[in-house]
Amino acid sequence: MPRALLRLSLLLLLWPGNAVNAADLEIAAFEGVWRGSAISESDISVNFQLTSRDIDVTVRSDAGGGFSIVWNTVQRQKGDPNNPKEKLKTTKMGFTPVRPGVWRATGNRDPLEQTAPFAWAYVKDRTLHIVSLQIYADGRHETQSYRRELSGLGMTLEFTRNVDGEKVRSARGRLVKAAK
Repeated sequence: MPRALLRLSLLLLLWPGNAVNAADLEIAAFEGVWRGSAISESDISVNFQLTSRDIDVTVRSDAGGGFSIVWNTVQRQKGDPNNPKEKLKTTKMGFTPVRPGVWRATGNRDPLEQTAPFAWAYVKDRTLHIVSLQIYADGRHETQSYRRELSGLGMTLEFTRNVDGEKVRSARGRLVKAAK
């Protein structure tokens, strides 16, 4: 019986889901200018359930261990469905280190006392995660999650926006490095 338990323990330890992951990437691996496109899905509008987006992302690390990120998104989700209006949305954020692989957005305060989202970032494996939480005046909440994963072909993007735990919008796309 003890031998069987030892085999089972070794099997569970070596099972692929329990394997030790390769070291998480440093933020410097994500640096540069990335460009691409994404498809957004939403049930908010019958006419714009699937829309295309043009995306560019710029990541720059700083000497203090933090980083800044700017992403521009050309959205096409209003107007005539056959000729939608384009709207450029730009988001800029700075992050300061909390501990290795984890950063806090500069300007974060108590999410119940501010109108801007409370945000943080972390790197796990080959993916830069940025998460934000916003609490509305009426107590409802919104979360947004961005996953930017590096691969041999560039960067994949997964975005999810939830309001009170319900998915409102998601987007998936691919970007390639356009500049350092």
